[in-house]
Amino acid sequence: MAAVHEHLGEAMTKDKLKKSQVAFERAKKSIAHGVNSPVRAFGAVGGTPRFIAKGRGSHVTDIDGNDYVDYVMSWGPLILGHARPSVVEAIERAAREGSSFGAPTERETALAEEIKDAFPSMELLRMTSSGTEAVMSAVRLARAFTGRAKLVKFDGCYHGHSDSLLVKAGSGATTFGHPSSPGVPSALARETVSLRYNDADMLSGLLQRHGDDVAAVIVEPVAGNMGVVAPAEGFLKALRELTRKRGALLIFDEVITGFRIARGGAQERFGVSADLTVLGKIIGGGLPVGCFGGRKEIMEKLSPRGPVYQAGTLSGNPIATAAGLATLKELRKRDVYRRLETKSRRLARGLVNEARRAGVAVTLNRVGSMMTLFFGAERVTDYESALRSDTAQFGHFHAGMLARGIYLAPSQFEAAFVSTAHTDADIRATVRAAGGVFAELAEPG
Repeated sequence: MAAVHEHLGEAMTKDKLKKSQVAFERAKKSIAHGVNSPVRAFGAVGGTPRFIAKGRGSHVTDIDGNDYVDYVMSWGPLILGHARPSVVEAIERAAREGSSFGAPTERETALAEEIKDAFPSMELLRMTSSGTEAVMSAVRLARAFTGRAKLVKFDGCYHGHSDSLLVKAGSGATTFGHPSSPGVPSALARETVSLRYNDADMLSGLLQRHGDDVAAVIVEPVAGNMGVVAPAEGFLKALRELTRKRGALLIFDEVITGFRIARGGAQERFGVSADLTVLGKIIGGGLPVGCFGGRKEIMEKLSPRGPVYQAGTLSGNPIATAAGLATLKELRKRDVYRRLETKSRRLARGLVNEARRAGVAVTLNRVGSMMTLFFGAERVTDYESALRSDTAQFGHFHAGMLARGIYLAPSQFEAAFVSTAHTDADIRATVRAAGGVFAELAEPG
C-alpha cells in the first residue's frame, strides 16, 4: 500500500508543487509549523499543503497553477462558491465606505433581522468575530442565567478552542472530563462532562445524578468534526425534553449546519428549537464572523444592561456583514436547497457505487450538502465508531484525488461540502477520479 501512496503522490511532487514546497518552508520560519490552523499542515495525510492563489466558483488554483474542484469550501461557509460576484460586489462597496468603525451600523441590524427570520428561536442575538468566540460567550451566558457551573458536551463534537470545551471524556460513563490540550486547567475541565454522541440515555443518567449542577448541554446537532454524523432518530428531541425538565439550557452549535443543511439549519430540518444558538462562517459569506442568540430573557442578561460581560471591537464588522447579507439574500432564492440536495445525492451515490465496484469498503454519511466518506464497512454513529475508520486508506485516497485535481479536506474526520457553484461536470469528474483511485487502492500489495 505504501507503494500505491508513493505512486499517487508522485505526479504532484516533481515539478507541479515547487512553489508550494518553497512557500511552506518559508512559512515555517515565521508561522508556528507553517500554518495558522493545524489541519492545514496535511499532517493526517502526508505531503505538501497546497498554497492557494485564487478561487472561482467551485474551483481553486494553487500557486503552482494546479486547478482543483474544491470540496473544502473554506470548511463550509462558501455555499455559493468562491468569489460569487454578488458577494464580491457587496464587499467592494462596503470597503469603499470604511473597513471598521467600532460603532453601530444599520447593516448589523439588517443581518440580525435576516438571521432571526431564519431562526425564530433567536429572539435576540449578538455578533462576534468567530464561532469560537460566540460559543465561549454562549456558555458564559448559560452559566450566568442558570446560576450553575457544569457543562455537558459530546465526544467528537468540536465547539472551538476555548478552555471550557477542550475536554475529552472521563473514565466512566458519567464522570467529568479532563483536558484534551495542555494549558487547560484541570479544575476548569472538571466543570465539563463529555458523553457519547447519539446516546440520550447516557445524558438522562447524568442529569439524574448531577442535573441541579448542569448549566447547559451543547451539541453539534449534526456532527461535522468527527466527520459527518447525523443525529439518531429522536436524539435531538430527547435533548430538548431532558434539558427542559432539569432547568438546563440547550445550546445548538450550528456554526457548520446553520444555513447549510437548510435555511434554518438543523432546527428547521429536525424540528427542534434550542435555547441558545451559535452561528458562524456562512453568515459572513466566508469572512470572519460569528453570532450567538436565543430567548429574550436569556440574552437580556448581557452587558451593557445585564451583568454578563461580552464585547468585541470588530463584532458586526461592516465588510463581513455586507458579505453575509449578500450570501443570505441568495439563499432565499427558490429551490436553492433542493438543488443542493440533488447535487449532493448524486455525488454521494457516485462515490459509493465506485467504491463498491472496486471492492473497497466505505461508509458514506450525508446530511444535505455536507458529507464524509469513511473508509471501513462499519456504520459511523458516534466518535468511537468514527475512530475505527481506516485513516491510512483515507490518506492514500486523499493523495490520489489531489493528483487527479480534486481538493478534499486533509483528514478522515472532516466534511466535504457541495456548493451551488458545483456543476454536473464537476460531480462527474469527481466520481470518475474516485473510481480511478478506488481501483488502485484495490490492487494487491
